Amino acid sequence: MADAHSGNLSTNVPDAPRGDLSLRTLAMPADTNQNGDIFGGWLLSQMDIAGGIYVQKTVHSRCVTVAIDAMTFRKPVFVGDVVSVYTDRVRVGRTSMAVRVEAWVMRSNEQHMILVTDGTFTYVSVDEQGHPHPIVLRA
Repeated sequence: MADAHSGNLSTNVPDAPRGDLSLRTLAMPADTNQNGDIFGGWLLSQMDIAGGIYVQKTVHSRCVTVAIDAMTFRKPVFVGDVVSVYTDRVRVGRTSMAVRVEAWVMRSNEQHMILVTDGTFTYVSVDEQGHPHPIVLRA
C-alpha cells in the first residue's frame, strides 16, 4: 500500500469535486492526532455532517446514517487547510439513499484543491419511532 504522504492511493482520482458543496470548515490544532495531522475521525465526522445536510435538503423525513462504505483516506489534512466537503446522490432505494461524499482541501501553499478523502455514506429514512420509512424526495 502506498504511503498517504507520498501520493495518491489510486490512479482514478478526479480533477475536480463532484456534486454540491455541502460543508466548508477550517482544520484547527485541536483536531490533530498524535502525529500532528488532522485526526481521521474528525474528517469522517465532517463528511457525515455534510452527507446529512445533503440528505436533509433532499428528503422529506428524518434520516440516519447506517453505513459508510469504501472510505479512502488519500492524503493527510493539515492544520490550516480549508476543508470543503462535496456530496452527490449515488442511488435512492425505497427507504435508503447512498451519497458519494468527497473531502477536498485548499492548502495555503497550493493553487488547486486536493482530494483527501472520499466514500459512500448510506442514510435510511425513519419515522418518529426510528423504524424505516419510505423516502419521499423533495421537488
